[in-house]
Amino acid sequence: MKLCKSLLIVFTILINLLIAQPSWADPPKLTQTPEYMEVNQSLNELIQAKNSPESTEYKPEEIEQKIGELTLQKYILETALEWSQCHNLTGQTLGVYIHKVKKTQEPTLYYLENGKTTDDEWNCDGIYLPTGIKLASSIPGDTQVQDLTEPLALKIIPGTQLIATNNPQSGALELNIRPTKVFKTGETPWILPNLTSANISNQIPNAPIED
Repeated sequence: MKLCKSLLIVFTILINLLIAQPSWADPPKLTQTPEYMEVNQSLNELIQAKNSPESTEYKPEEIEQKIGELTLQKYILETALEWSQCHNLTGQTLGVYIHKVKKTQEPTLYYLENGKTTDDEWNCDGIYLPTGIKLASSIPGDTQVQDLTEPLALKIIPGTQLIATNNPQSGALELNIRPTKVFKTGETPWILPNLTSANISNQIPNAPIED
């Protein structure tokens, strides 16, 4: 299991390096984002919990897993050369949350055409999952598939390259990275309408895309 986790970290870093396109513009200062402060705070708390296991409800292996995930997130925030982008390889339209990188605002729900990638002048904050779809686990070695009974918004860390695909055997949506947060209705200011896959498919793609 530790080997799988290590391979996942290496694979995620390689994906970010290979997909992110070189840019003549200055790289984003992601260490100044709220996400970076949250990651550092959570990481410090977990390190304290590791040193004082009697004061936490987490098991040692759970602490190690969370520390590994947060360490990867911190590394991405410190080294990313681009803002986050979402790549839609699902075979159908995908709901994405994006915002203009030069503006401080909550992300807006757009619809990304199959085979397209969000514009690198926009940050892809996460994706929208409609009611009724199947979602594959992003945990290495976990083959469970979740049937969604309500819509969800998945948030990703800035600086990552998210690739959404569809498993031809199970029909489940698969993501190359684990989301940092999962929002249900009422848990986020993001727009979270109650839509189905059919509703999404009927939407006209309007997300800004990479040329």
